[in-house]
Amino acid sequence: MLTERLPAFLLNGGIVLLVITALLLIYSLVMRTTVRPPVDPTKTEAETVEIIQIDVLNGCGVSGIAGTFTSYLRSRGYDVVEIGNYRTFDIPESLIIDRVGNLENAKKVAYALGIKESNVIQQINLDYFLDATVVIGKDFEKLRPMR
Repeated sequence: MLTERLPAFLLNGGIVLLVITALLLIYSLVMRTTVRPPVDPTKTEAETVEIIQIDVLNGCGVSGIAGTFTSYLRSRGYDVVEIGNYRTFDIPESLIIDRVGNLENAKKVAYALGIKESNVIQQINLDYFLDATVVIGKDFEKLRPMR
């Protein structure tokens, strides 16, 4: 008689254990997604979740400077899609060129680098598949990546 009830007891115990596990998983999912979502300690609330695509161009002639700025920008969530040289190496002050008409995104890039807002200009060109261009000038040592 005891041996007949033992499999039913084990089966019922297993079902109860599975129900408790499922309830704990559901509780954990609800808490993690709605009540206490995970927080990225490197980002602030003011940062946008929008991806800003940019290219970084060397306008000062210093070898490797575009790579330094690219690493800095990528570590802050910007999508650097191209690195290269500007058409000349005699740019006195770094500038940001808005390519799509979203001046606010260009200003965010300028702020991230420490470039004056007056050095943000618009040259809209929808053939470039990016938001802004960073042109690094001879003032690069004064900007945030070099501090």
